[in-house]
Amino acid sequence: MTERALRLVLASTSPRRRELLARIGAVPDRIAAPDVDEDVLPGELPRAYVLRVAIAKAQAVAREADEIVLAGDTTIAVGRRILAKPEDEADLRRMLGLLSGRRHHCLSAICLVGLDGKPRTRLSDTIVTFKRLTEQEIDWYVASGEGMGKAGGYAIQGRAEAFVRALSGSHSGVVGLPVFETRALLESAGYRLG
Repeated sequence: MTERALRLVLASTSPRRRELLARIGAVPDRIAAPDVDEDVLPGELPRAYVLRVAIAKAQAVAREADEIVLAGDTTIAVGRRILAKPEDEADLRRMLGLLSGRRHHCLSAICLVGLDGKPRTRLSDTIVTFKRLTEQEIDWYVASGEGMGKAGGYAIQGRAEAFVRALSGSHSGVVGLPVFETRALLESAGYRLG
């Protein structure tokens, strides 16, 4: 009996997630943009939130019998507070002020819906410490536009890397897809990597 080839669907239009998948030899056969509500529920804690959204994204994509669906979500947590994507420049300044000189958690959840239709998840928790930011540094970063549309208001793979004093955990998880955990999920589903 020959092994059935699995087709990988990436439930994300993020070019960063595609690049990170390519590093482990996974090339999606199809890209789908899931339409899910990412609002935080009342009283929802960061870990529960990021896992719930990753599962919702993976389950929102229709799949064929030979397809597995991979989705991810990343959020920044300062204590129990979730820093989503900034709404505007004032919100971005507020977030950078909260992160300045502090440790925070970058939680990156991935969900894989296998051939059996069941969601399987992994969670990467990376502790990131920012240097104390000056007003000029905040102005410079806000003016770059890089933090808009990013969880927590920053992109570690860009200019914000200059603010990181320490990192404990997965760098790729902070970028948006923890490759160690992703590889383990794909292999456990029987997906053959590059």
